[in-house]
Amino acid sequence: MGPPLRLHELIRAIRSVKTQNEEREVIQRECAEIRSSFRDEDSVYRGRSVAKLLYMHMLGYPAHFGQMECLKLIASPRFTEKRIGYLGAMMLLDERQDAHLLITNSMKRDLEHSSAVVQGMALCTLACLGSVEMCRDLAGEVERLLQTSNGHVKKKAVLCAVHIIRKVPDLVEMFIPTSEMLLAEKRHGVFYGAVLLATEICQRQPAAIKGFRKILPLLLQKLRQIMTGYSPEHAVSGVTDPFLQVRILRLLRILGQSDGSVCDTMSDMLAQISTCTETQTNAGNAVLYETVLTIVETKSASGLRVLAVNILGRFLLSNDKNIRFVALTSLQRLVQTDHAAVQRHRGTIVEFLRQTDTSVNRKALDLCFALVNEANIRVMMKEFQRFLQFCSPELKEQCTSGIFLCAERFSPSKRWHIDTIMETLVTAGESVRDDAVSHLIQLISGSSELHGYIVQRLYKAVRKDIVQQPLVQVAAWCIGEYGDLLIIGACEEEEAIQVTEDDVLDVLEGILQSHISLPSTRAYTLTAIMKLSTRFHNTINRIRRVVSIYGCCHDVELQQRAVEYNALFKKYDHMRPAILEKMPVPEKSTLAETEACIEEIKEESENQPKSIPSSSQPVSYVTDLLGLLEESSDSTPVTSGVSSVNQNLPNGSLLDLLDEVPNPAALPSLVVYNNNGLQVEFSFTRQPSSPALLVINSCATNSSASDVSDFLLQAAVPKSVQIQLQAPSGSSVPASGGGSVTQSIRILNPQKVPLRMRLRLSFTHNGNLVQDICEVNNFPTETWQ
Repeated sequence: MGPPLRLHELIRAIRSVKTQNEEREVIQRECAEIRSSFRDEDSVYRGRSVAKLLYMHMLGYPAHFGQMECLKLIASPRFTEKRIGYLGAMMLLDERQDAHLLITNSMKRDLEHSSAVVQGMALCTLACLGSVEMCRDLAGEVERLLQTSNGHVKKKAVLCAVHIIRKVPDLVEMFIPTSEMLLAEKRHGVFYGAVLLATEICQRQPAAIKGFRKILPLLLQKLRQIMTGYSPEHAVSGVTDPFLQVRILRLLRILGQSDGSVCDTMSDMLAQISTCTETQTNAGNAVLYETVLTIVETKSASGLRVLAVNILGRFLLSNDKNIRFVALTSLQRLVQTDHAAVQRHRGTIVEFLRQTDTSVNRKALDLCFALVNEANIRVMMKEFQRFLQFCSPELKEQCTSGIFLCAERFSPSKRWHIDTIMETLVTAGESVRDDAVSHLIQLISGSSELHGYIVQRLYKAVRKDIVQQPLVQVAAWCIGEYGDLLIIGACEEEEAIQVTEDDVLDVLEGILQSHISLPSTRAYTLTAIMKLSTRFHNTINRIRRVVSIYGCCHDVELQQRAVEYNALFKKYDHMRPAILEKMPVPEKSTLAETEACIEEIKEESENQPKSIPSSSQPVSYVTDLLGLLEESSDSTPVTSGVSSVNQNLPNGSLLDLLDEVPNPAALPSLVVYNNNGLQVEFSFTRQPSSPALLVINSCATNSSASDVSDFLLQAAVPKSVQIQLQAPSGSSVPASGGGSVTQSIRILNPQKVPLRMRLRLSFTHNGNLVQDICEVNNFPTETWQ
């Protein structure tokens, strides 16, 4: 037999076939020959065989049987074979396979090799597939190569060090001194890697930030050189070195997060980048976007923050949908802290509601809801209603929920509030939250002066159309409660209509008999007809007949109601008027108490310094226990004006806003989470003067040997309870109990229902992202009774 096919000959043979079956035949024949050569320990053509195997692997065919041959090639002294071996290892091996540990000794020898090319190949392979064990074993060699004079090796060693830190955060301390020296490098590739390494170190170990702040002038000088000079080698679409600019800006963002002096030092540079960067290309927009993030996430001056918002405003005018989407997402993060600056771009944001792109519509809708306040509620509600008529079905539920929340928070009058919700129910149809009907009924029952107007309007709506089931349910309830007002025409707001008792019953019977009526709608309607037996006087016999008919209905719920109502007519007719009298107006004590708390907070927030956001911004109430944690990032509990006010108050307590300062009652603490060394404990505070208010102080501690970073706690409660989460004290929990992250959670429970809470915790531990969900049902009874 002659020598095996060369790689280019195999490629030519595969490309010359005409069918998939012929290609498989060529591959199978060649794989058989390669296996045979591997069994014969043919070292002459081993490199050629592995190269062909890698090509077949790229075509999607199995090539795992060549893994051990890659290890043999790596151990070979010949450079051509070693190169193929390292390439094969990076393609066929990963840290989930035990075979990759066998090349550790070969890589260790190659890292000490005299050839810079061999060292570079070993570094590339370690950065590609290095596991925790390999990184620990070879970290010393990588740290030594960071100090070599060869720029090619040093550049690859820096990137390898970044991989080691990501895999083994415990080794951060080893690279801190070297990284500070590398930032003085003049070679572009090495400096770029040094900035990336310094960023990773600062993210993994916040204590190292103080040391890196010393090289801040050097970073600013490098940025200034990039802005004033031009390097064709690194320019992209006319923008000089955008990748390096972005990396430096990310490092500056970390260095200036909690230091006002650092922010003042780099403010001029940020302003220069914001005004001088080209905005006609994606490269320039990327640099501007990172500049905006750096300004927003540091303690920058107010003028610089306004400049950042204006940059995002220019992004909104871009023809590129991706850029507009990025601008909307960024403005949504800014609206809580720079509400007035974002408000100036409201007209442009509202225009996005008229576009056809669903993703842009969704982001624009969220941002529009965040911009609603008392001054623009009427104008914005018209835009929402117009959007609701033409939006896609998947956005209708989100839009209706936002309309309900905004109307409840900022409605100028009760009549406007009720009209808005009824119009929304007509437009949205079935795309409303489950609690929309009960919410509107509660609102109507508390507006006694509008009962005549409301029942007349609802009667007109259901007489015209009974397709919108939520609206029909509300109308049936109102007609059953206030049908007498409909008959006598007690409506001062508009011209009363002439309605007879039979007309009302005709409409309600039509709802009962309609095939589009839901079982719950029929239940509402049957109860309404029964209640009219005490409001009407001339149609009692007709009501009896209707109720008796449904005593044998196939719907068990409807049948049970009809049987009970028939019993009222027969055995307990003398009790019927008392049982079916009008529902009492809801007690205002607990609700008024809740509103009083919010009003006091509002008054205090208006007296706070201007740097604190105004309470006119919308408050986000997290009310969905089961649905919140499965939604998008957009559903993360938002720190509202209430919590913003208290960030600067002693002990962070809402009770400090009140005039009375009694001693809080002592309540037992509760450990709600204990896993992976992370423990979250709740302590509770209640004041006798505000029994509906519960302040929960969450304290997260870490008993493990490594830090917990990117810590995020989210919470959701039942719909009858209102919750507000204040910003946490930090996002990193030090190891071995070296510190804690605290967060204040405020619960308004006016109905004093048993307290339940679902928690979602997200954090990074030992380089792994951990997401956990738990439910807390064992709150002490003193916290809600």
